[in-house]
Amino acid sequence: MMPSRPCYALPPVRGTYAENAPLKDLVWFRVGGPAQILFRPVDAEDLATLLYAKPAGLPVTVIGVGSNLLIRDGGIPGVVVRLPGTFGKIAAEGTRLRAGAMALDAAVARAAANAGIGGLEFLRGIPGTIGGALRMNAGCYGREIKDVFVEATAIDCSGNILTLKAEDMGFLYRKSGVRADMIFVEAVLQGAASDADQVRSRMSALVEQRESTQPVKAKTGGSTFKNPPGHKAWQLIDEAGCRGLRRGEAQVSEKHCNFLINTGNATAAEIEALGEEVRARVKAKFGIELEWEIKRVGVS
Repeated sequence: MMPSRPCYALPPVRGTYAENAPLKDLVWFRVGGPAQILFRPVDAEDLATLLYAKPAGLPVTVIGVGSNLLIRDGGIPGVVVRLPGTFGKIAAEGTRLRAGAMALDAAVARAAANAGIGGLEFLRGIPGTIGGALRMNAGCYGREIKDVFVEATAIDCSGNILTLKAEDMGFLYRKSGVRADMIFVEAVLQGAASDADQVRSRMSALVEQRESTQPVKAKTGGSTFKNPPGHKAWQLIDEAGCRGLRRGEAQVSEKHCNFLINTGNATAAEIEALGEEVRARVKAKFGIELEWEIKRVGVS
């Protein structure tokens, strides 16, 4: 059980603290309990101050726009960091883009197009922010973050501001090897000079394909499970008889089997239990264990 009130002496900051702060409207599933403490830093130095001076043992969780996140119904103990819009600035530097961690992936793709930079179009098809994309090496349509990554700025659990190069990231399929306690604040991505109209045309084609095959207007968390080697998760789920499967008001999407959706007022417990049922059915039929791609946090 999460304590009803904070039990930590928090350091003074320039940003804001809020106790027992609702989080469900900050995540795409629209489910989940509150943050014991929600912290919105003013800038990277303010965030570093909290991480340096926080009490020993204080759990810290960072969330972006919650596009690939399931917060359990009991909420998140400790401090939840939500970066404000000031961490979402985007600037072109030749054929590179510098983007804050809260910059939406789609906004980065559009900024690249406007600057005549190609190669970042795939970001238009990825929900969420650059910070989350770095953490999970997000990708679609044959490209992923590691293909365009130059460097990132992150703050570790002791408040040190670090610059990470490609060799520090440990990129693998749908994850990075960076320690979980590091919080990304900025990234530099590499593109190539390209005609802006051609870049926009390629992005439009990606958006059309995504909207025709995925439940983009539903309350969902995006792709639920990683593709096992040599297989497509949606196909395994479909062939295991899970298309349209329900648990309470949680459902496996009829449109794309690798998406779980909240059809009304589902609980996080219903969504997670449905996901585990899908995993069990796939394991029973194919002997393949699906790995969650959606990040699940908090207490039940």
